[in-house]
Amino acid sequence: MTDLPLSDILQKTALFSGLEPAALQAVQLAAHTCQSAAGSYFFLQGDPAERVFLLTRGRVKLTQMNPDGSQVLLRAVGPGTLFGAVALAQGELYPVSAESAEDSGGVYWGAASLQELVLRHPQMALNAMSLMAERVQEFQQRFRELATERVERRLARALLRLASQTGRKVAEGVLIDLPLTRQDLAEMTGTTLFTVSRILNQWETRGLVTLGRERVIVRFPHGLVAVAEDLLPPQTSQP
Repeated sequence: MTDLPLSDILQKTALFSGLEPAALQAVQLAAHTCQSAAGSYFFLQGDPAERVFLLTRGRVKLTQMNPDGSQVLLRAVGPGTLFGAVALAQGELYPVSAESAEDSGGVYWGAASLQELVLRHPQMALNAMSLMAERVQEFQQRFRELATERVERRLARALLRLASQTGRKVAEGVLIDLPLTRQDLAEMTGTTLFTVSRILNQWETRGLVTLGRERVIVRFPHGLVAVAEDLLPPQTSQP
């Protein structure tokens, strides 16, 4: 993805899907380049939502700070993915922070210029509605998981989502290509650090994952799918 010209990346981006060449050119002309070093932020939770970003290089973690001061990893973003799309709604604040997990770069559009493009090209409005609907469905599903599913299923789904969002093929399997602590996973799945550690250790013994410092490799994705879909007997008893 990072070796492609920006025009090709735009064609593969859901917000711009189906646009005529002239419209895509207008979108590209309105874009501004940006860079963010590892550990720095494209924007912080609560900042005015003034820009929509498209990542072309690196990895970004979208996190949210809870009232108690704890930070929850909500989503991981890889090259070719839009983030900060809430800026399309006037007068909004960013509900999350966008932190670079590694040196990253991309392009952005100011909210006003992108809103003007949406008005000129109705296909973009339809695409934006589809994107928002997908995000709502994703978070509805995650809420349902937290409310109804055993922790093993929730953890398996979280790892599969992250592998899909930022996975990279390596010799041992699929590397979740961003720094990922067990505390991150505990917060994502609504459980404790102890429970996550115990389950991951069991899965490593069974050959489902390989663990390292802030590193997880999914060795047997079909095995995690079986856990996520409750096709295997539970291996732990703690909810």
